[in-house]
Amino acid sequence: MASFSSYIFLIILFIISVGASKIKSIYLPGTYQSSLLVKKHDEKTKIPFKTHYFPQILDHFTFLPRSSKVFYQKYLINDQYWHKEGGGPIFVYTGNEGNIDWFAVNTGFMIDIAPKFNALLVFIEHRFYGDSMPFGNNSYKSAKTLGYLNSQQALANYAVLIRSLKQNLSSDSSPVVVFGGSYGGMLAAWFRLKYPHIAIGAVASSAPILQFDKITPWSSFYDAVSQDFKDASLNCYKVIKGSWAELDALSTHDDGLIEVSKLFRTCKALHSVYSARDWLWEAFVYTAMVNYPTEANFMMPLPAYPVEEMCKIIDGLPKGASKLSKAFAAASLYYNYTQTEKCFNLEGGTDSHGLHGWDWQACTEMVMPMTCSNESMFPLSSFSYKEFTQDCKKQFGVKPRPHWITTEFGGYRIEQVLKRFGSNMIFSNGMQDPWSRGGVLKNISSSIVALITQKGAHHVDFRSETKNDPDWLIMQRKQEVAIIEKWLQEYYKDLKQN
Repeated sequence: MASFSSYIFLIILFIISVGASKIKSIYLPGTYQSSLLVKKHDEKTKIPFKTHYFPQILDHFTFLPRSSKVFYQKYLINDQYWHKEGGGPIFVYTGNEGNIDWFAVNTGFMIDIAPKFNALLVFIEHRFYGDSMPFGNNSYKSAKTLGYLNSQQALANYAVLIRSLKQNLSSDSSPVVVFGGSYGGMLAAWFRLKYPHIAIGAVASSAPILQFDKITPWSSFYDAVSQDFKDASLNCYKVIKGSWAELDALSTHDDGLIEVSKLFRTCKALHSVYSARDWLWEAFVYTAMVNYPTEANFMMPLPAYPVEEMCKIIDGLPKGASKLSKAFAAASLYYNYTQTEKCFNLEGGTDSHGLHGWDWQACTEMVMPMTCSNESMFPLSSFSYKEFTQDCKKQFGVKPRPHWITTEFGGYRIEQVLKRFGSNMIFSNGMQDPWSRGGVLKNISSSIVALITQKGAHHVDFRSETKNDPDWLIMQRKQEVAIIEKWLQEYYKDLKQN
């Protein structure tokens, strides 16, 4: 069995057990951290924000001497369209597991709608990610420092920062709407539930808040990835499904690693066949997640509908070619769509987006069990809480709390609970996004709405609008804008009466 550190190679972190009966699980709903060298976004990319830092306290929930330790939390502001005097709204993005600049670049929807609403835009970085490190370079040193990394502390950070910002801007009457995609969407939804006196509404895109415990079938994620490829081409699905056995068989040869390194055009000789397995696995999962209808550069530069393009590659190769070589050719689209790579680095990558803290969150509160069923194009696998706990203890010296999220935020019988308790929430999901299976897919009340698109991918509605956007995406965004507008009208009406 591989070491636990080798398991975690994730969008968005895969935790892999290499035995046939073990689970290959994803614990990172936002983005995956690659074991490869993840390409950084173009350094020339300009985001229309000013960077600020807020003096944030370490621990909001205890009164120990160390609790009041201050660290500086990064946040971005755009006030270009804000009408402060008129009580213009404040749109806040609840930061995910990574650098906040990355999410600001990829959340053009908020910039697109800011002029219509005369809104102030604020993007807040999540503690222990990007530049918001409570203990500087020692933030990931041990469980003693990482113990302050959890979703509840993050939400409290956002609440304190928003209240302080409104006070400093003399804008106490400005309504706040929170936005978030993936894990950020989970945080946005939970923020609305925990801090309704601060945010009047939440837009949660691709937020798998039901991916915990046994609310959602454990095989749903990989079944969804597989269905995306099957819908594109049954032959494509079958080729990928059969490629894993060919890779395993090749690895048993005397010179197996040399053969795999040659086939995968690696820059350096591989030390483990599982690096090749992970490389393929990651490409297919990521591509299903970001199967956007237009060209995009979220995880990697990719064409429109990249799943279909991958399957065209597989279906277009000679029948005599091996399934493994076809799978490699398809995966190469993900890593080399720009045709600039002469070879591939399958081992020893870097964490260019600052996602490393998710290892800890996956081992403490964000426990999302996943399995691969017979319907999946991935090898059959199961999940064991016992083995997962042993791995986390070995890595961090902590025991996971698999039921904490549903205790803290709920999830079971969510329709019954939120129908009488919550309001003003949008849950948007695209059914081609494998994370959608753990999302809210039905309206709960007149003000807690599920917006579903059959061809949508991972928080595609939050991307900047383009001239090539399909009608269904344009309509989805219009629905979101109309709902937000209704929330604000109701708020201003109540404010005027009071």
